[in-house]
Amino acid sequence: MSEFTDGPQAWVGAWSEKRAALTPDRVGLVDATTGQRYTYAALDRRANRASRLLRSHGVERGDRVAVVSRNRPEVVDLFLATAKTGSVLAPLSHRLAPPELAELLGRVDPTLMVVETPFLEETRAALADVETAPTVMAVETDGDETVIADAPTYTDELPDYDGAVETPTLAPDDTHLLLHTGGSTGTPKETVLSHRTLVWNSLNTIASWGLRDDDVTPLTFPMFHTGGWNVVTLPVWHMGGTVVLAREFDPGQLLATVERAGATVLVAVPAVLRMLTDHDDWDETTLSTLRVVKSGGGPCRQSVMESWWARGIDLTQGYGLTECGPNNFAMPDGWPREKAETVGKPAMHVDARVVDGGDPVEPGAVGELQLRSPHAASRYLANDAESESTFGGGWVSTGDLASVDAEGYYRIEGRKKDMFVSGGENVYPSEVESVLSAHEGIHEVVVVPVVDDQWGEVGRAVVEGDESLTLADIETFCEGKLARYKIPNDVAFVDEMPTAGPEKIDRQAVAERFGEG
Repeated sequence: MSEFTDGPQAWVGAWSEKRAALTPDRVGLVDATTGQRYTYAALDRRANRASRLLRSHGVERGDRVAVVSRNRPEVVDLFLATAKTGSVLAPLSHRLAPPELAELLGRVDPTLMVVETPFLEETRAALADVETAPTVMAVETDGDETVIADAPTYTDELPDYDGAVETPTLAPDDTHLLLHTGGSTGTPKETVLSHRTLVWNSLNTIASWGLRDDDVTPLTFPMFHTGGWNVVTLPVWHMGGTVVLAREFDPGQLLATVERAGATVLVAVPAVLRMLTDHDDWDETTLSTLRVVKSGGGPCRQSVMESWWARGIDLTQGYGLTECGPNNFAMPDGWPREKAETVGKPAMHVDARVVDGGDPVEPGAVGELQLRSPHAASRYLANDAESESTFGGGWVSTGDLASVDAEGYYRIEGRKKDMFVSGGENVYPSEVESVLSAHEGIHEVVVVPVVDDQWGEVGRAVVEGDESLTLADIETFCEGKLARYKIPNDVAFVDEMPTAGPEKIDRQAVAERFGEG
């Protein structure tokens, strides 16, 4: 290998010390919950202390550290410390039930677990069902002075000395993060992310989105998902910008953060972007500092995008997944509004194609989206069959359906598993949902297939919104916008859509409840 690919600049472990050397007094992290601000010099000192903590508990190169916590500075400490020591960070969702958490812990097999106090009981219940027996350390919730029985606390265990630590020589392909997927089908898979993957996604994002060293971004994703690290946190830190995090999401507080911090970059799931536009403070909040605003994690409704456009914000849609990127596309300069439902064109260091049975399809045809990039992962942890299926062909098989038009713009049509066949015709729920969401009486909508004696399957529209809507109203609204076989044959209502992750609709839960015959 060349000196560049072997050197510390090719892996994440040197980032905090490099930033501390180059921009020591610049603020890298703001904790909106406590008001604490951390310079890059302070973050590096904290990472040094955390590195010594890990080693005092027997964590060495290649060992795994699991963390169950909301977004907080201690999770950042662990990210930087595992990067320095060559160990592996495995953030696990605090939303998982003990049996689900137990299954992931059995795969991860951590040497050390760091758990925020609200989640200690569930974590211990999960550990009781697995053979792994890590040391468990508690992070006390802000203002919580409760003594944690039988668990050392992170604060008490931290060594005082914060000078430079000895670091191993790492290779770019060494693992740094184990991030689990969204878990739309059964227990989430653990994706193995190397230092190379993280560095390349960061470089790709900086180049394709035009990030700057003065960027400020509020973190809207949890740090147990790829969004919490790879969507914008690491790219912004790579440039020397500022990340603002908080324990909980609140639309009013997020709007206040955008204005108070002078946020320049905001990336969020569509539901969060909609909640911001619906909030009472929307019209009064200053948004003029925002330069890059993107939607990810699912299709963003036209009405939501128009609300942002009306405020002079050039909101666009992105696309990614834990297994690749996740920042894979960008909108070209001067993109036309009629391309708003697309995710744009492949980013600088990404190849994309749409295939059917391995062969590229014609422009406009629907097939599976495949991606190829140096920021792609290589495998799942302890899952050879799924690894071969997803990564084995030289391209990452996303499991998503897409089309690409004659101008090279890619449109996401939905998950392969969500598509259904009605009377011999393929129906893509996301297309139907995009049309229905424009109805003023529909707040959110998910279309699921149900068994039909005549057509095999037909669509059922599950609606959060005006419950006086009838099927006839929906049919009338869809006339001329959708082929007849795509129009739902039934409608059901929910008070609130179930969510999986940060305000992301749990389609599986909707299908399980409403998708029966």
